[in-house]
Amino acid sequence: MSNRLLIPGLVAVSALLVFSASAAQEPAAVPIMKSEATIAGDVVHLGDLLDNAGVAANVPVFHAPALGATGTVQTHRVIEVARQNGLPYFDTRGLNEITIFRASRTINVGELEQAVAEAATKHLGAAKPEDINVRFDRDVRALHVEPLAAGTARVALLAVDQASGRFEGVVEVAGSLSLKKRPVRVTGTLRETTEIVVLARAIGRGETVRESDILIERQPRADVASDAVTKIGAAVGQAARRALRAGQTLRPADLMKPDYVTRNDMVTILFEVPGVTLTARGKALAFVAEGETVSVFNLQSTLVLNPTVKSPGVVVVSRGATVTADAASATR
Repeated sequence: MSNRLLIPGLVAVSALLVFSASAAQEPAAVPIMKSEATIAGDVVHLGDLLDNAGVAANVPVFHAPALGATGTVQTHRVIEVARQNGLPYFDTRGLNEITIFRASRTINVGELEQAVAEAATKHLGAAKPEDINVRFDRDVRALHVEPLAAGTARVALLAVDQASGRFEGVVEVAGSLSLKKRPVRVTGTLRETTEIVVLARAIGRGETVRESDILIERQPRADVASDAVTKIGAAVGQAARRALRAGQTLRPADLMKPDYVTRNDMVTILFEVPGVTLTARGKALAFVAEGETVSVFNLQSTLVLNPTVKSPGVVVVSRGATVTADAASATR
């Protein structure tokens, strides 16, 4: 009875030994050389250059290129390191060199300008970073930081000369070891700017300003008159008090309410009292804007009234309006 139990066990052990022997005889996967590699860290490892490098994959080989840069390594140098670390045989695929890319995140010049402007806002008392113009001293290039350094660029240790606008500071990005090891200093000039309204074309006297007639420009605050028009709404719908040239900065003194009534225009005269409105026809005797009073010759009564302009071609007579009987002299 015991022999019957023993025989199947021996068969199982024998099968296991045969399987183990055959597995031991299977050749290991041959390392294969890569044509290119992307590196995240400072060091290139053998596993970055060879597929199937096995236990030798973590062996450091070379320093990686600078962040965002590309370099090459000759095949014979990889072969030498591989053989020194127990990999005598591998497939070079006929390659003469391997291209190595150093992964990075790019901080462009626009982001650097924004970082300086944000840091300088409190120094210049500007309302927002957009009000500050940043000029670097030299051709500043984009910075490269580690891919995992996802923080926004900021400028620390900012120093600003209020008189000249000169500045200097150090760029920081949260999570970037490269910037901690090798700080990047930026220098240049800051100028506070403001938006102003300028004319896109020449405007004649009395002509109404339309939105298509104006542009918004940003200019240094020190060069802008204190009373310059800064809002589109303050210019659109107004009339030119005098002839204005294209490119001219608008000021309140350049504008006036448009003439709703012009001399010799035929107008409608409204006589308004509680519960009753009467109308009459008249002729305007002057150029007048909305809300102003104008002398109007009443064609029916032949009197000269002084109503208030309500809208184009419409005037309103109030209870206190003056009346002149000398119509003939008023209309000459």
